Amino acid sequence: MIFLIGDGMGYNQVDAGSLYENGTSFNQVRVDPETGKIEHEPGTASQVYENFPVRLGMATYQHRNGYEPDKAWGDFAWVLKNPPDSAATATAMATGVRTYNGAIGLDPDRLPVRNLTERAQELGKASGVVTSVQFSHATPAAFVAHNESRGNYRQIAREMVWEHELDVLMGAGHPYFDDDGQARDTPDFRYIDEATYEAAVSGATGHTFIEKAGDFADLADAFDPPERVFGLPQVARTLQFHRSGPDRDADGTPVEGAEPYTAPELRTVPSLAEMASGALNVLDNASDRGMFLMVEGGAIDWGGHGNEMGRMIEEQLAFNEAIETVVDWVERESSWQETLVVVTADHETGYLAGPGAGADTGWTPLRGEAGGLPEHSWHTGGHTNSLVPLYAKGPGASRIDHHARHTDPVRGDYLENVKLAESVFDFWGRGDTASP
Repeated sequence: MIFLIGDGMGYNQVDAGSLYENGTSFNQVRVDPETGKIEHEPGTASQVYENFPVRLGMATYQHRNGYEPDKAWGDFAWVLKNPPDSAATATAMATGVRTYNGAIGLDPDRLPVRNLTERAQELGKASGVVTSVQFSHATPAAFVAHNESRGNYRQIAREMVWEHELDVLMGAGHPYFDDDGQARDTPDFRYIDEATYEAAVSGATGHTFIEKAGDFADLADAFDPPERVFGLPQVARTLQFHRSGPDRDADGTPVEGAEPYTAPELRTVPSLAEMASGALNVLDNASDRGMFLMVEGGAIDWGGHGNEMGRMIEEQLAFNEAIETVVDWVERESSWQETLVVVTADHETGYLAGPGAGADTGWTPLRGEAGGLPEHSWHTGGHTNSLVPLYAKGPGASRIDHHARHTDPVRGDYLENVKLAESVFDFWGRGDTASP
């Protein structure tokens, strides 16, 4: 079972990447909030997951809120009210329990709730999480750990490394390298404490520790991979997103209208696709009872927060590449009869819409051609309560589809995000031992 989560990835983030890459879009609409008129643009499914048999919307709201389709499409500002964060939404997807913003694997009463990774381990399955941002950040953390605050990075890192026997743990957050992959004069132990880092490097945690780009590439092709791996690329916050370049001013302010890849990509770090490929190789050899893997494209979110179309597209395309790598692995090493792949998001970030969209004009479609920035507009630097896409293929996909018991006038059938975890628990059983 493989979950791929694009942090901050809404329908328009997917289409922005497709417009830049292929000149095509799949989910573009024009909606007039005053009359309720809905016009769907002709679309082309250009991403492999857009052809999955299950294609749904998913609601992402936090504890005590809700999603109301009529309000979401009748008032342009409605989706900006009380938006969720990645900790709450990832916890919902990982545990089936809706909670408060900032919570990692806890219910609203701050009690720990079992997640899919823990259930997989109970069943003897291999397990792992991979991300393009810090490994102790909210989304990967919620699939493993339990903490009252997502900001307790070092506590979360210790728990992830020491307490849960993950077979694979990969993500950024290296204390000895900066955002450009350059060695620091003084280490920054913000995302992992020094003792845990030193233990990981020495092998005391039980993992094989890797950090160089070539090590990740070798892992993907290894005939006899290590049994457990902790991969910490030589970079600080993200694989690529926070690198410096001509699309950023000296103080880090984004240059408006900058094209993707204006800044040369770092060559000292692996891609998310390479990390996913290495993780699959390890997990496939770690257990004969299957696996659970979560792969996060984590910096799509940062592109939305900064309203940086160019770098957001970079991250979307990197996430797409990771998905393609997973699909290729399923078709080469497994099959669609034994592996479920789910592609979705934790929430939408940036309220990305077409040019001229707004309270008076409603929702307009993104426009663009291959190789150029799509015409667009941003409407927040934060998150929204908008529906996000969900795509699924493989055994169990029909169970997810079964939970889509609501209908949105624009996006069609949708499910609550807690139902994603519930559908997996239904498939695996909920007891402490394997189901008969």
